[in-house]
Amino acid sequence: MKKKLNKIARDTNTFLSKFFISQKKTELIKPMRYGLLPGGKKIRSKLIVDVGKIFKIEYKKLIYLSAAVECIHAYSLIHDDLPCMDNDNLRRGKLSTHKKFGESTAILAGNSLLTIAFEILSHKNFNVNEKIKINLINLISKTSGHSGIAGGQFSDLNFEHKKIPLKKIVEMQIKKTGKLFSFCCMAPVIVSKKNKYINSFEKLGSDIGLLFQIADDLIDYKSSSKKEGKKTKKDIKKGKATLISLLGYKNTIKYNEKLKNNIYKKINKFEKKANDLKDTVKFILNRTK
Repeated sequence: MKKKLNKIARDTNTFLSKFFISQKKTELIKPMRYGLLPGGKKIRSKLIVDVGKIFKIEYKKLIYLSAAVECIHAYSLIHDDLPCMDNDNLRRGKLSTHKKFGESTAILAGNSLLTIAFEILSHKNFNVNEKIKINLINLISKTSGHSGIAGGQFSDLNFEHKKIPLKKIVEMQIKKTGKLFSFCCMAPVIVSKKNKYINSFEKLGSDIGLLFQIADDLIDYKSSSKKEGKKTKKDIKKGKATLISLLGYKNTIKYNEKLKNNIYKKINKFEKKANDLKDTVKFILNRTK
């Protein structure tokens, strides 16, 4: 698993580095690269490749999709770390972008990474037809904005120090994290033109994203800043609405276990073709152990 993950991370970072070299040189390139490269495990990119394997999509096309997703993810992290948001000084074992370059630069770098994702998906060398490109851009736009990541972050901040019901917490976490995971699972299906599978992979991605977010919350609750390369124990201090704050640690583990079993049921329908996808879900869960 780790070997495959490292290869995808390496190939995605290589693609992004070359893409940035092809860009016009501006003052924002440096903070953009800082917030994007090399960092992160590239679990979202791994998901894209896993689903792409099920539908026999050319690896090069999957790397285009992965590069776009990593830009969206990096934009969201840069903005989430800002003092007006979650106010985190560490990210991926180094200073957050705003601590390194200043708040205004971090905002502009994040905005620029968001738009770079659209450039990648619309690029002439991304060898899919124009209709598919438009479909992918439309989907990743919805994933990133008020109905997805931005909307989830708004709710996350708005729910602090409030008693929020389970349904609302799950909705918030699906927007904040699950929507981008849904894109990762849907995009290879869209490229394959196997449209009958789109809805089922949208839900699968949403469930995996929720699993990932709950695992992240469990890590924040139990792990250390030194181990994770970012501040931990912050959810309790900030009064975040999480499943842990609502259900308690042990019941959250049980909730996650039930969610995992439902995910495996869906994945198992694709038998051996989905072994890599199953390994990725296991990897997400093992982060909490």
